[in-house]
Amino acid sequence: MQPEEVTKILSEALSECEISVAGEGNHFQVTAIGEMFEGLSSVKRQQSIYACLNSYIADGTIHAITMKVYTPAEWKQLS
Repeated sequence: MQPEEVTKILSEALSECEISVAGEGNHFQVTAIGEMFEGLSSVKRQQSIYACLNSYIADGTIHAITMKVYTPAEWKQLS
C-alpha cells in the first residue's frame, strides 16, 4: 500500500480533516488536523483514525501507524 492510498481512505472518511501520510510498505505516519478532534482525548482521536483503517490493519496490509492528531488551533500553535 502506498501513502497516497492511505491518504485517500482517510480523506474520504474524514472529509472535514486535513490529512497527510508518509511512509512505505506497511508502516505509515499519519498527521490529521480537524475541528472534529476538539474536546476529544488523545485515545479518542486515535480511535477515529484506526476506525477508518481497521480492515487494512486486520489483514496485514498496514502493520504500523504513527499518528499525530490536532485541532486547527493546536496545529497553528506548533507552526
